[in-house]
Amino acid sequence: MQNIKVAVDAVVFGYTSKEGLSVLLIKRNIKPFKDSWALPGGLVGDNESLEEAVQRELKEETGVNINYLEQLYSFGKPDRDPRNRVISITYYGLVKPDAFELYADTDAADVAWFKIKKLPQLAFDHKEILIAAHERLKNKMLYQPVGFELLEEKFPFSELEKLYMAVLDRPIDRRNFKKKVVKFGFLEETAEKQALDGAGRPGNLFRFNEQKYFQLQKEGINFEV
Repeated sequence: MQNIKVAVDAVVFGYTSKEGLSVLLIKRNIKPFKDSWALPGGLVGDNESLEEAVQRELKEETGVNINYLEQLYSFGKPDRDPRNRVISITYYGLVKPDAFELYADTDAADVAWFKIKKLPQLAFDHKEILIAAHERLKNKMLYQPVGFELLEEKFPFSELEKLYMAVLDRPIDRRNFKKKVVKFGFLEETAEKQALDGAGRPGNLFRFNEQKYFQLQKEGINFEV
């Protein structure tokens, strides 16, 4: 006879030009792993879908409301939760952290953004989940234009480069990168100039062509960086 519970967990990545890539974590206020940091999540209710459950848990534990999270993977090792057998269906997304006001509730004592390279020790198998989500996000950025919603409406090209380097966690060939992005046609150069703090020649600002952008998102592209 089976005695398996189903849970959902959310890996919410945040990005800002200043802070780079971060992830949203909660501090647990119940056992097991009391006072440890973890991904927001919890058990699925009898009468809710997986998507409803992950959005509810995220809202309850962090105050964050995200319309769309992409399903990542199922984690189901028998000993991943010391209380009982729990299979977790995981989701991930990428957002602007300053678009949300955080507050901890239900079984979360605290909630905070952590830089991806300065993470605390995580409860359960949540480090494994986070690594899998980061890999998926990296791969996705290579076949879909991702993350333009994290930039201002008009932005210097260097901001797009910074976004890609932060998520991919490596340098990129800047000249090749620009050539490839421009070729796809989802970027438009404007006549407006970048405001510079110091010396140097200001470059033009760019904006993305939404129609072309969403068409390419739908079709998928081979975007080797």
